[in-house]
Amino acid sequence: MISCAEAVRQLWEYLDATVDPARRAEIDDHLSLCARCCGELEFAVEMRRLLADSGGPELPEDVRGRLNRKLKELE
Repeated sequence: MISCAEAVRQLWEYLDATVDPARRAEIDDHLSLCARCCGELEFAVEMRRLLADSGGPELPEDVRGRLNRKLKELE
């Protein structure tokens, strides 16, 4: 089984569904047995919700353009 440090280190990728299926299964197994890491997961889920609901201002057009160009470079 993976360690708590490994599970916590990959929680954001786990939530984004960007970990490979084998690693996801390892994290699922760990979370099924570890109350501490389940708490970390709950915190991450709540943090994502708060960030999504923050309703912050729209990105300025120049920033949005630079971000989109950078994302295309990474594809």
